[in-house]
Amino acid sequence: MAIDKENTEELKSPEDPPVVPLGWKPNIVAFTCHYCAFAAADLAGVMRLRYSPNVKIIRIPCTGRLDHIHILRAFERGIDGVFAAGCLEGQCHFLEGNYNGKKRVNRIKGLLYMLGIDPERLVFFNLSAAMGPRWAAICNEFTNTVTQLGPSPIWLALQKNKMSTKNEKQAA
Repeated sequence: MAIDKENTEELKSPEDPPVVPLGWKPNIVAFTCHYCAFAAADLAGVMRLRYSPNVKIIRIPCTGRLDHIHILRAFERGIDGVFAAGCLEGQCHFLEGNYNGKKRVNRIKGLLYMLGIDPERLVFFNLSAAMGPRWAAICNEFTNTVTQLGPSPIWLALQKNKMSTKNEKQAA
């Protein structure tokens, strides 16, 4: 069953209402294009703009190189939200890399829905190297969105598994 971008926006969240543990903070990964989005993040740092420290940046040559496995592996490891940021549309240094990355992200959103993960946990943004303030705003907005969604269901399952393993070791 193929779910496109328009259909995923109409569907309700497949996740249960969030149960937020004490002290939980969202863990977010940003896949950034080397030429534009990473440069925008660097500019935000140089400008000393404040943005959420929960965002971990992974620099890639182009969002066209962003593969399904990179995003899915992040969610598998309990990351609460992922966003990809590439060049502005029509200005990719690799011609069509940002278009391919955006299409890939939209396909993965449908897959996340089928896996029981809210598709809002994955977003694609277009930035130029001169958009440092926009980078900071994106990080803050996305962190707020993920905070409202609560912990990832996979993160909750991993924590539950850790606790049960710990309890088994103590019992032995």
